[in-house]
Amino acid sequence: MFKTKVTELLDTALIERPDLFLIDFSINTDNHIKVILDGDNGVLVEDCMFISRAIEHHLDREEHDFSLEVMSGGAASPLTHKRQYKKNIKRTLKVRTSSEELEGTLTEATDDNITLEWKVRAPKPLGKGKVTVKKEANIPYENIVEAKVMIKF
Repeated sequence: MFKTKVTELLDTALIERPDLFLIDFSINTDNHIKVILDGDNGVLVEDCMFISRAIEHHLDREEHDFSLEVMSGGAASPLTHKRQYKKNIKRTLKVRTSSEELEGTLTEATDDNITLEWKVRAPKPLGKGKVTVKKEANIPYENIVEAKVMIKF
């Protein structure tokens, strides 16, 4: 009953803010509500406050003792939703599949797969020396074990 009410409040708030989307949501046995968000344009503190108020202001503390935590996914968190890939186009990703680990620039994110590009030094086809070659990989989402944005300074 309590979880159903919280889920309805969260769903209503996310309908009001279609730029935000849910990464994770849980309620433990002590009624600790944890909401992790992401957004097409990132997540600001104000976005977390909006979701927090949308839930908290419609629950009766006399009826349910609860705690509420609303946060953004964080820069180091793995990508878990297709929408997260779309918003990270042109950024460097490290992608692990069951057979390999690749690091490259995310150039495309479709409904079915992502495209990574990177450069490697390879021997020249003729003669001595090396040449820079651009590589590309199309990776279906179902083959991705983990993908993270690599933060460069």
